[in-house]
Order: sequence, then C-alpha cells, then structure tokens
Amino acid sequence: MTWDILNFIGTIAFAISGTIVAMEGEYDLLGVYFLDLVTAFGGGAIRNLLIGVPVSALWDQGLLFLSAITVITIVFIFPMKTLKHWEKWGLYTYAIGLSAFAIQGALYATEMNHPLSATLVAALLTGSGGGVLRDVLAGRKPLLLQTKDIYGVWAILAGLFVGIGVTNQSWEPYLLFIAIVVLRVLTVMYNWKLPFRSIKAEQVSQR
Repeated sequence: MTWDILNFIGTIAFAISGTIVAMEGEYDLLGVYFLDLVTAFGGGAIRNLLIGVPVSALWDQGLLFLSAITVITIVFIFPMKTLKHWEKWGLYTYAIGLSAFAIQGALYATEMNHPLSATLVAALLTGSGGGVLRDVLAGRKPLLLQTKDIYGVWAILAGLFVGIGVTNQSWEPYLLFIAIVVLRVLTVMYNWKLPFRSIKAEQVSQR
C-alpha cells in the first residue's frame, strides 16, 4: 500500500511539473503529453532496466497513466493567470514528486533483495531520472547536474535510509517522505549547494 501511494503521488507531481515546462517551451498539445509522460515515467523505466525489472512492467500501470493524462489535461486548460504562480507552488510539487519517487524506487530495489548500492541508484534514478529526461528533451541543462540544486543528494539519502532498514515500520516511509520534502524545500529557500570549483572563474581571476 505504501508503495502504491508513493508511486501515485510522484506520478501526479511530476506530471504537473512536466506540463509547466512544456507550456513554458510553447509545445503543442502532443508535445505536452509526450514530455509529461516521459517526466512521470522515464525515471522508473531507467530504474527497471538497471535493477532487472522488465520495462514492460510500466504498461501494467494503466491507472497511473490515466491519472497522469487527466492531470496533464487539467493543467493544460487551467487559466494562465493561475499558472503564472507556478514558481511559488511548483517547488512543493516537485519536492513531493522527488521524495515519493526516490522512496518508491528504493523500496522496489529492497523488495528484490538488491544490495545497498543498487538501492541508492534506484532511489536516485527514480527520483530524478524523469526530470533529467525532461530537461534534455526540452533543451535545458539538467537541473541534477547544476550547482544551484542538490536534490539528487536527498534522493540518495532516501535510498540510504530505506536500504539500511530504517523504514521497516509501516509509518516510517511516510515520515521519511515528509523529511525529504522539507529538505528539498529548504535547499531552495536557503540556496544550499555542494562544494564545486569553477575553471572559468579561475581563468577570469588570472587575467
């Protein structure tokens, strides 16, 4: 039940995110549906390939596909004045999707008795794979690879907690879900970053 709930939350959240990106890029209706479905299901497809689950398992998620298409349609016809506020509430939508998918991916790997390393990769790919594919198809530098965001760290952290057995109780995945959402939001609010070096900055300073 936990797995199904998290999967549904993540699918809906990422579908909304993909719709907004597609509309910002002025995609037509077919482009919106395509980009959104890639965002919502792409991470899970990549994860399945790497941990040995048949990719065809995605086609068994008829209800999720129908839910995603319904959400895409609703957002597409929503008043544009409301969508202009996306930057304010879109952060929370994406945080929900990241947390839900990362935990769901980690649970998937542990149920198949994969080692911790596979659980971490499954969490990262499920939580961010769809977003990376979305950015690549939209002609944008993937947010996962940019210094201005560290949401991939929180996906890996979710996988770590699931992989070491911290979420064995039925209520613990939900607590972890809330914690990852909060960390993701705080990352954006306080501009948390990982250490990095810029060759360009050093070259400019040497001139």
